[in-house]
Amino acid sequence: MKFTAGQIAELLNGKVEGNEEAIVRNVSKIEEGKPETLTFLANSKYNHYIYTTKAEVVIVNDSFVAEKEINSTLIRVPNAYEALAQLLEMYEQSQPQKTGIEQPSFVSDSASLGDFVYVGAFAYIGDNVTIGDNVKIYPQAYIGDNVKIGDNTTVYSGVKVYKNCAIGASCTIHAGAVIGSDGFGFAPNTNNEYKKVAQIGNVILHDHVEIGANTTVDRATMGSTVIEKGVKLDNLIQIAHNVEVGENTVIAAQTGIAGSTKLGKDCMIGGQVGIAGHINLANGTKAGAQTGISKTIKKEDTVLFGSPHLEIGDFHRSYVVFRRLPQLKAQLDELIKKSKA
Repeated sequence: MKFTAGQIAELLNGKVEGNEEAIVRNVSKIEEGKPETLTFLANSKYNHYIYTTKAEVVIVNDSFVAEKEINSTLIRVPNAYEALAQLLEMYEQSQPQKTGIEQPSFVSDSASLGDFVYVGAFAYIGDNVTIGDNVKIYPQAYIGDNVKIGDNTTVYSGVKVYKNCAIGASCTIHAGAVIGSDGFGFAPNTNNEYKKVAQIGNVILHDHVEIGANTTVDRATMGSTVIEKGVKLDNLIQIAHNVEVGENTVIAAQTGIAGSTKLGKDCMIGGQVGIAGHINLANGTKAGAQTGISKTIKKEDTVLFGSPHLEIGDFHRSYVVFRRLPQLKAQLDELIKKSKA
């Protein structure tokens, strides 16, 4: 690719400071910037790199104030990170798009495929599957019977979508993800053995959902496990049966959510968080990495940390105490020793 700073600024509705004819042929990280590359600065922790980077053009926030001379051309926008995402999406969409059905693959005669669909080699499309326009099913994916997939959705290699599940439009499901596997349902009998409870529900992914690599979303025992519009799930996440995840919630890697729990809208869940079953999290709940959430959170926009969880203010106050426990114990031992003297 080859663009000028002026052309990029026009695409982003940004303002150029410097050479409008500066040439960009690639992208780079700001700390590794090279001539004729584009980079961005959105986090103030990286401000010092802008004075040494060799990148030709840097996208910055309107609010950025330079403390000394900068050699690169700047493009000022309201939100540098969002602008870069917009630019990369434009680049991605400009790339050649695959269409057609590769062989060998299996597509049931009863399946319905929209226009400009791509089905990769060794993929399996089951009975009564409905696939919308511009959908991409990459090699070795499995799409079970009666599955519905909306327009512009991408299913990467090795994804398994079990029967009766529904996937919305403009979703992305990354390699190795499993949608609709059985929920973990077993009932103990009189012989202290566990008998499997049939899982007859499904999974519903609404529009604009992204599922990370090797993430699992279990089907409901009855009804549906529901991932609402705009939810983003990282890699290696476990979503149990009958869970509901509210709109625009984001969840980081290695989080596990137990059965029948409901997350509200706009929640932010850090990595390795554990969430117990049959509880509710209010809209806007935020949980730091490795938080263990065991009870319902009723107050919106609550920030949690620790295991078992505490509100962030309580956690910080508690941390002041328990980080000093060895010292406090030594003082207590000394007091006990003196009291016995």
